[in-house]
Amino acid sequence: MTTSVDNAQTATDPPDTLDTVIDDVIRPQAPIVDRDGTFPRPGVDALAAAGLLGLASSTDVGGAGHGLRAVAEVIERLAAECGSTAMVVLMHYAATAVIEAHGPHDVRAAIATGDHLTTLAFSEYGSRSHFWSPTGTATAAADDTVRLDARKSWVTSAGEANSYVWSSLPLTRDTGPMTLWLVPADSAGLSVTGDFDGLGLRGNGSRPMTADGLRVPATARMAADGAGLDTALGAVLPWFLVLNAAFCLGLADSAVAEAGRHLTRTTLAHTGAALRDAPVTRRDLARLMIRTDALRAFLGDTLTALETGREDAMLRVLQVKALAGETVADVTDGAMQLCGGSAFRKELGLERRFRDARAARVMAPTTDALHDFVGRLATGLPLLGEANR
Repeated sequence: MTTSVDNAQTATDPPDTLDTVIDDVIRPQAPIVDRDGTFPRPGVDALAAAGLLGLASSTDVGGAGHGLRAVAEVIERLAAECGSTAMVVLMHYAATAVIEAHGPHDVRAAIATGDHLTTLAFSEYGSRSHFWSPTGTATAAADDTVRLDARKSWVTSAGEANSYVWSSLPLTRDTGPMTLWLVPADSAGLSVTGDFDGLGLRGNGSRPMTADGLRVPATARMAADGAGLDTALGAVLPWFLVLNAAFCLGLADSAVAEAGRHLTRTTLAHTGAALRDAPVTRRDLARLMIRTDALRAFLGDTLTALETGREDAMLRVLQVKALAGETVADVTDGAMQLCGGSAFRKELGLERRFRDARAARVMAPTTDALHDFVGRLATGLPLLGEANR
């Protein structure tokens, strides 16, 4: 992965460095990534070279030390151009949140300088989108190593990342529901076991992986045995859900902008009128804009709640992805309808955004699960029932 010796400095002004990477690499590559279903390696490498993969890493290890708000802006901007690249980077930042809290210094430093791409490996065939209920096992060995066995169903950047934040059942069953491990990509017994040919996010490399007798040192454990769910809820979930909302916002905003451009520049030859001259068309565009701006305001309030430690911060975190998933689905659908037959062609990029937007509803925790979580908090129930823990 190409890096720069001045990563920490270049990443201190994310908008400027991101503009260059988007203009030079990500925007031109986006249609190719989608068409061919190829991992967006040129874009990821360019982001690494600009210091943006270390945006959330501590300055103590050479990172830029930015918080969730700045990172969300990066994901929003990337999603507006290439959903696949945005999802790869989103998962990198979510995994980085765990590694920053519990990972080794050398890996943290490598992430900070752009030499290390990481990701989450939570979802499994046995429990599907219920990431909080792993079925993969961890078994202590006599040589102070741990054997991991699992069938992961979806791992973004599978076979492309340098490490995986890996969930398993705990070593000791009565300590809690889950344990987290940092698994190097070159671990013996780790393999990618399928391809990805999806409707959308076609280049995000979300493929199944298997651990078959994989060995890691006992020191690869992150946080206490059995404390993985608490770590996931406390460290991963806020980053993952908020960044997913930013991802949805970027897609929705870019779809509205493209629809507005189309309505403005397209005229009817037999009347000379632009599509925007029809009041109903303007009304429908306005509705999409209002939905998108409402999501932006809600995301901003969620970030403020987290930054200020408001009592409703966790509620907002759960609500924002649910709201974002429904909003981006409706807005991209509406943009397709507004632009008619032109939207079905590749040139506008609307059909790509429409397809990428479908993922938000079904990406764990799904919209249905989030609605249940919100209802639980609203009625005084624990977030996860005992049966789910």
